[in-house]
Amino acid sequence: MLVDSHCHLNYKGLIEEQGAVLDRARESGVTAMLNISTRESEWLDIVATAERESDVWSSIGIHPHEADAHPDIDLAKLVKEAEHERVIAIGETGLDYYYDHSDRDRQRQSFRTHIHAARETGLPIIVHTRDAEDDTATIMAEEMEQGAYTGVIHCFTASEDFAHKALDLGLYISISGIVTFKNAKDLQATAAKLPIDRLLVETDAPFLAPVPHRGKTGEPAFVADTAKFLAQLRGEDYSELCETTAENFYRLFNKARP
Repeated sequence: MLVDSHCHLNYKGLIEEQGAVLDRARESGVTAMLNISTRESEWLDIVATAERESDVWSSIGIHPHEADAHPDIDLAKLVKEAEHERVIAIGETGLDYYYDHSDRDRQRQSFRTHIHAARETGLPIIVHTRDAEDDTATIMAEEMEQGAYTGVIHCFTASEDFAHKALDLGLYISISGIVTFKNAKDLQATAAKLPIDRLLVETDAPFLAPVPHRGKTGEPAFVADTAKFLAQLRGEDYSELCETTAENFYRLFNKARP
């Protein structure tokens, strides 16, 4: 069992040959993929892909880059769309102060709305955070005090301190192909120590192709390379890491549980 917990199958670079991309993933041992939405205009197509492919699931959400373009996104809309049987997560959402493509107050408001939707639906939230550790941690902690929710820090590149804060809140941490990069020493050090029962793997395809595919268009098949690197980094058996991260995926995203 091997699960790509975060990919964008409907993005340019993958959508043009989506069938072949899925076939290559399956040949690499990938048994499930979570296809992530980032803007409302994608929702229908992303859910349709999950309806068509039994090993593909979908999320509903607005990326922080898109917060300004979705001023009317509200709790009721997220909750309603999340009722679909193939939607297993809320997001991706969060804060991105690196690019600042959207107003920071708007990002924070959108993030809280998504957390409220996660709490109301019982679905996990998928959190994107970049150069915004303090605000992300503060919002997650404040919202947890208002009522429990679950989720994952996707494509983790933050500090070890932030990892502990997320883990203390009960969240999971997902590692992408970035961990294979030569300049990712701090991330490698943190990833080596993450508790195995809170660990997920992902590609974020078509982005962040891991070594030895760096520079190419990322695709879900490459999650096997990330998992192999991670197993070696942690001194664990590859097959066991694949099985455990898959089990973690179904524990967190329990709406997808077989």
